[in-house]
Amino acid sequence: MDRFEYKTLFTDAKGALGGKVDRYEYQNQLNELGSQGWELVSAVPATQSYGNTRWVISIFKRKME
Repeated sequence: MDRFEYKTLFTDAKGALGGKVDRYEYQNQLNELGSQGWELVSAVPATQSYGNTRWVISIFKRKME
């Protein structure tokens, strides 16, 4: 039976009330975790007032040894 472990990454959107995620920084974070064996399962924006994106929440999994 396969067993997995999970990791959650919160990526800040820049700006006083949220806004844009630096796509290059985000891609580097994804590539770093991928090189460690983490697989991206889901990524969703988390909003705050007036629908501005505050974070991108990314969920990863990898098989436990």
